[in-house]
Amino acid sequence: MTYDFDVSVLIISFNTRDLTRECLQCIGRECEGLNAQIIVVDNASLDDSAAMVASEFPYATLLRSEVNLGFGNANNLALTHARGRYVVLLNTDAFMAAGALKLAMEQMDRTPQCGLAGGKLVGRDGGWQPSARMFHSVAIDAAVLTGMATRYPHSRIFGRLDRTWADQNAAAQVDWVPGAFSILRARALAQSGVFDPAFFLYYEEVDLCRRIQAAGWQVWYWPSIVVTHIGGESSRSMKSLEISSASAQVELWRMRSTFLYYRKHHGARALLAKWMEQSVYFASMLRNRLGKSQERKERAEHFAALYRLADQAWADTNGGRTSPQRPW
Repeated sequence: MTYDFDVSVLIISFNTRDLTRECLQCIGRECEGLNAQIIVVDNASLDDSAAMVASEFPYATLLRSEVNLGFGNANNLALTHARGRYVVLLNTDAFMAAGALKLAMEQMDRTPQCGLAGGKLVGRDGGWQPSARMFHSVAIDAAVLTGMATRYPHSRIFGRLDRTWADQNAAAQVDWVPGAFSILRARALAQSGVFDPAFFLYYEEVDLCRRIQAAGWQVWYWPSIVVTHIGGESSRSMKSLEISSASAQVELWRMRSTFLYYRKHHGARALLAKWMEQSVYFASMLRNRLGKSQERKERAEHFAALYRLADQAWADTNGGRTSPQRPW
């Protein structure tokens, strides 16, 4: 099979005009001297992102969607136009270090069995972000939800999901890498298939990495490829423990994808995943209801709301069997 480009860079934009501009400026510098193609999918942004791309980056292929397709489906749209032997998936809030794109392509050339790879994600302050992960299981997810993964990061048991026990400066063959940045071999993608359209947001890259490996390819983490990722810098703690409508929506999306993923890859364990998650929320709710402070009351309501969201996500997906009509 012949390719028109050495690499196709796919960027999904959704109401991130300024970040999209910065991302495109960065990737434009990275593509200098390379036979590269840049494709931007605008997911029905309301902040004139598409107009900005068309005006300031005419060399990029701009695809406008009238609805928010989500991450995986927007990339699927971009992939119908991609003509590179390598495909790079890049978030608008992810910026490659100088020379990182060329280095990623060279690493892929040197590792012919690699179908997909990721780099070392860092924040603006240079702090490390989880960049290479192991596949989900009910036990692994329980370690995260109960806080054991945070309490014992160097444990191979509790720190398994994010591989916090491992040397983050050592290259390794891993289960999956986050979607903020990844480089794929087009030939491997042709064998595994594109993103599963059932996943609107969350777990789509986990599922893809599973299928790429099932097709006989490897997934690698290469720390020499450094990517600054803004999204991971924001604090995970909530200033208010009351769940806003926006945060509740995101949690609902995450839960729906969780159940879809477990049903697809683990069958009946999807019910066990739901039971585990709700058990953690129920126990946390009861513990906080014993307190008399306003903060404890807010915490109790926070976990009660999460418990109810899990029930809703389970019903929305028919126990992980069907994906709700998009956009979610």
